[in-house]
Amino acid sequence: MARIPYADCTADGVRPLAERIAAERGSVLHLYQMLLHSPPFAEGWLNYLTAVRHKSSLPGAMRELIIMRVAQLNNAPYEADQHAPIALREGITQAQLDALAQWPESPLFSEEQRAVLAYTDAMTRQVQVPDAVFGAVAAFYEAPQVVEITATVAAYNMVSRFLEALQIHTDDARHGAAPDAH
Repeated sequence: MARIPYADCTADGVRPLAERIAAERGSVLHLYQMLLHSPPFAEGWLNYLTAVRHKSSLPGAMRELIIMRVAQLNNAPYEADQHAPIALREGITQAQLDALAQWPESPLFSEEQRAVLAYTDAMTRQVQVPDAVFGAVAAFYEAPQVVEITATVAAYNMVSRFLEALQIHTDDARHGAAPDAH
């Protein structure tokens, strides 16, 4: 159960943004229902994460591999629950998801995926990225994609830290009716 109640998505000051979120995302997920306690933060978050997920030039499979690894490293089950089906739709295999914790030893990941996973691990675990790890990513990607990889790792570390600090979980009951997408 979340540490504070979820926002009421039907409240006058929240409803328009909740309706926009539902239209863009299909529903108001627990993450956004919590963020709606602060509509300016919810709107900024929505805009940023929409850019990361839908306006990036990175292949969807690489983006989702990053997100799933961040969720795993940060022990953020809600994030993993939300993104596992997306990862599978984007081309990550169930076998890769199952082997993700042991990616350095697994033959299921390409050299490009290994470079990005090492970068994700360094950013998430140590914050500072060793030159060799950065160089491996830069060997596969131009500057815009390196920025997008970095921003994706950073964004989903932000997401998992928010989720875990407030103990937001998939099976939480919703408080206040969330609008349906039309």
